[in-house]
Amino acid sequence: MELATVKRYLPWVVATALFMEQLDSTIINTAVPAMAESLDVTPLSLKAVVTSYMVSLAVCIPASGWMADRFGTRRVFFAAVAIFTVASVMCGLALSAPMLVATRVLQGIGAAMMTPVGRLAILQTFPKSELLRAQNFVIIPALIGPMLGPTVGGLIVHWMSWREIFFVNVPVGLTALYLIHNYMPDYHVE
Repeated sequence: MELATVKRYLPWVVATALFMEQLDSTIINTAVPAMAESLDVTPLSLKAVVTSYMVSLAVCIPASGWMADRFGTRRVFFAAVAIFTVASVMCGLALSAPMLVATRVLQGIGAAMMTPVGRLAILQTFPKSELLRAQNFVIIPALIGPMLGPTVGGLIVHWMSWREIFFVNVPVGLTALYLIHNYMPDYHVE
């Protein structure tokens, strides 16, 4: 794989994954009342659905660096996006609040591996003279995701089922998996 090609596509791959991860941290906030009604629970009982994602994300981040060193950035990043995408489908298909919490935990585990491993690949691909530009490119979508989440979630819930907020990740995740397979460098400690 040519370095110029990797430099062209890698920031897009990482930015897409970070956007997806950050969007998911806030998109369900406006959907909680509709989710509660559909699952026949009180909105307050769905607090765990919102927090389980963030907690599993925070708890699992430290392991991602070790995993990337051991198994390689491409394999770990691919697995992270695949887990996140499959968990998104499972969230959309959840039949109960406990099932939704469990699938949100799984989604958080996938998200936990995306950010550090993606940034590690950026750091190892770009020389110092190009690093700031590459990192800024990756960070902008990650900053936009949490701002768009409540609006996008509200619009989706207004016009469709709350379950659709999770299915938004599927085409993005599948595209990211294709790009990771073809353009993600594979760095690891030998």
